[in-house]
Amino acid sequence: MKKVLSLIAVAVMVTMVSCGPSAEEKAKIDAEAKRVLDSAAAAATAAIEPAVEAAPVDSAAAAAPAAEAPAH
Repeated sequence: MKKVLSLIAVAVMVTMVSCGPSAEEKAKIDAEAKRVLDSAAAAATAAIEPAVEAAPVDSAAAAAPAAEAPAH
């Protein structure tokens, strides 16, 4: 009898694991991933901004007049 109950318990556990996450759990996972990506993007932007502001300005590019594109 113990073997039968053990087999049934294993079968139930395998069935539950194979079902995967519910739609609610998937939404939570997606929201957490978006939060982490947004946080990483904000940190990267904050790290890059001082370098961009401190970069030397190309004086040749600044002195050249902007070329206008011909109208079609």
